[in-house]
Order: sequence, then structure tokens, then C-alpha cells
Amino acid sequence: MPIIVNVDVMMAKRKMSLNELSEKVDLTLSNLSILKTGKAKAIRFSTLEAICNALDCQPGDILEYKEEKRS
Repeated sequence: MPIIVNVDVMMAKRKMSLNELSEKVDLTLSNLSILKTGKAKAIRFSTLEAICNALDCQPGDILEYKEEKRS
């Protein structure tokens, strides 16, 4: 999928654990882990807002688009 999720990068920059972020955004560890590993199919704007608020970042810091190469 051409959408890359960089939650782990922002967490590392902010020195924040998955448990701490989970508590701050009120998401289960399993749901946050699915998002972090790029296995999520969608994200609610309210969840994205909470993550951006907790990590003090912009949505573009978390989500990245990379065009897939066509053969």
C-alpha cells in the first residue's frame, strides 16, 4: 500500500512508549499496534487528531504517500 504510517518514528522522536501513547489517545494497545505496523485499513480523524495532539505533530508527520512503482 502506498500510504506509510510513521507513528513509530514520531514516538521515537518524542521518546514515548506504545503504552504511554495508548493511554494518552485512549486506544487499546492492539489497535495502536495495528496502526503502527501499517496494517490498518483506515483511521478516524478523531484518532489522528488525538495522536497528533499527544505527539505534538502534524498529520503529515505521521502519514506519508509513496507512489507504487508500476512494471
